Amino acid sequence: MGKNILVVLTSHDRLGETGHQTGFWLEELATPYYAFKDAGAVVTLASPDGGKPPLDPKSDDVSAETPATIRFKADTVANEQLANTARLQDVDASNFDAVFYPGGHGPLWDLIDNEQSIKLIEAFWAQGKPVSAVCHAPIALVNAKDENGDFIVKGREVTGFTNEEEEAVGLTNIVPQLVEDVMIERGANYSKKESWASFACKDGNLITGQNPASSEAVAELLLKALV
Repeated sequence: MGKNILVVLTSHDRLGETGHQTGFWLEELATPYYAFKDAGAVVTLASPDGGKPPLDPKSDDVSAETPATIRFKADTVANEQLANTARLQDVDASNFDAVFYPGGHGPLWDLIDNEQSIKLIEAFWAQGKPVSAVCHAPIALVNAKDENGDFIVKGREVTGFTNEEEEAVGLTNIVPQLVEDVMIERGANYSKKESWASFACKDGNLITGQNPASSEAVAELLLKALV
């Protein structure tokens, strides 16, 4: 395939004032990572701070294991790459064909209003390249604007982690904002399926997924968009 895909991870590791750790969700990185690599794409990892991004420990639990997470944890090349993510400020959208944001709760804190991330998304959008995110990471898209100054999610079909799913994990009152609510506030046509079901939306170059189980569907839509 020969495409270059940028994957942007969170650098935020604190789950509000709970004293617990958060970060990125392993399945949401591992599943698309191998979908992209196995399709022949070159994958570059980046994060706001560069270096090794924080892994949400719950996503590393045996109960959250998938074939992709097992493969990733045993993959020395992938782990070396993860330990040395590029800093967002050093990344240029023109060097890539698409961008993908894995979730985890971290993006709710550090990617919603990160200026470098927003500029990057806007550059991909202006260049007519696919912009994709899954689970909590669609929050990274809500402040990006198009050439007319409108939010890119406005009037477009999107999904993301639902209010019901946030309630189910007991973090509704811990997180700084709810993905579903902010998407609707921005004028997006937000839709969802039942909790934990795989669900992905594509509206032009905007591709979003509802939850960890949607990672594969998002990756497949992104790969199709690059053909």
